This record gives sequence, structure tokens and C-alpha cells, in this order.
Amino acid sequence: MIPVKPISRAGSTMSDAAKLTRREQDLIRRYLVWCYKTTKEDLDRVDRYFTQALADDFLAARLAGRPEYKAAGPEFRQAVDDFIQYAHEKKTRAEEKKFTDTSRSVLRPDYQYLRARLEAIEGAICHFFDRKELDKIALFYEKEMTDRILQAREHT
Repeated sequence: MIPVKPISRAGSTMSDAAKLTRREQDLIRRYLVWCYKTTKEDLDRVDRYFTQALADDFLAARLAGRPEYKAAGPEFRQAVDDFIQYAHEKKTRAEEKKFTDTSRSVLRPDYQYLRARLEAIEGAICHFFDRKELDKIALFYEKEMTDRILQAREHT
């Protein structure tokens, strides 16, 4: 169990008389972990496509630069071209989920809300606990997401 410092009841000051019980602290922590996880997953569903685009661009350039792309039969070239087209379409779909305009300057309101919500949740974790607790929760989240991928469990 992770040690936590005493926290105050919602809406009150941090006076000694208003400290929460250990059970209340555990319930708040668990709720904030759930909020963090669900909100971060929703944000990651959009943001991951932009980081994937960076990797896809690198892969596409490497594949198209291989001697096989120029010299091999049409199957290899077609496989690479299909990947490039897939990566382009994926990025276009991601932009539609994040931005309201084609110039990518105005964020969609639902995306703005998710970013603001995650920021508020992170602030609540730091308020009720501390920055170290937020860092632990973020680390646990990243480990869980990586484990899901490595174990081939659903992670969409």
C-alpha cells in the first residue's frame, strides 16, 4: 500500500479537524486512478495516431528507399504503396478527430474537454496526495498499456 499524507474533506481547509480517514483517502485515490485511466485512454485514442504518423513516415521512407522497392516485382512495391496510403488515411482520420479545420489550428471541443479534464485530474491527484503519487499513477498507466500490447489484449 502506498503511504499517503492526510487530506481534508472536500470544500474545507486542511485543518487537522477535517482530516479524512485512511479509508476515505483510499477511496479518493481509487476514484482518481479510475478518472485518470479512462480520460487518458480517451486522449490516447486520438493522440497516438499523431505519434504513429511519425513512425509511419519513417517506415514508409525506409521501405520506399530499399532496393527491392525499385527493382523487385510489383508485389513488393504494391505492399509498400498500400502501407503509405494506409498511413496517410490514418493520419487524415486522426486530424478529423482532433481538429475542426483543415489547417489544424482549432481543436475540437470534445478534445479540448479531454485535455482540460486530464489536467484537472492531475491537479486533483497532486492536491489530495502529491506529485510523486501522480508520477506513480502515470507510470502504472504506461506499464498497463504496454502490457496490453505485449499480451495482445484489446487496447483501442
